[in-house]
Amino acid sequence: MKARHWVFWEFPRGSRPYDVVVLLILAFIFCTPRDWFKDQPRPRQVTEMPAEGGARVLFVEADLIDADLPEEQQMRQAERLLSHMTGKPGRLQRLKPVVDDEGSLKGWMAYVKP
Repeated sequence: MKARHWVFWEFPRGSRPYDVVVLLILAFIFCTPRDWFKDQPRPRQVTEMPAEGGARVLFVEADLIDADLPEEQQMRQAERLLSHMTGKPGRLQRLKPVVDDEGSLKGWMAYVKP
């Protein structure tokens, strides 16, 4: 068979060459090591929201700040985290929990003064 057939996959469905190409594709997908493509678990998120009243507003995922700590320690933890993750200096003004309708914590809104 010509290379053109393999490159452009010009085989009738159900034929042996078609099945071989499908198996090669599946083997590549499932047997390729993750580190070949630098595929890593999704990093925890800090997302910048539209500014509000002169302060930067950031949404911080729930598990990045310990909800069981006293408020003062949460503020310190959030301030260190935000300066490390954003690389921008700023003083944390307020940290507000974001909860869903059932009362479970979804994240934090962090208000940072530039």
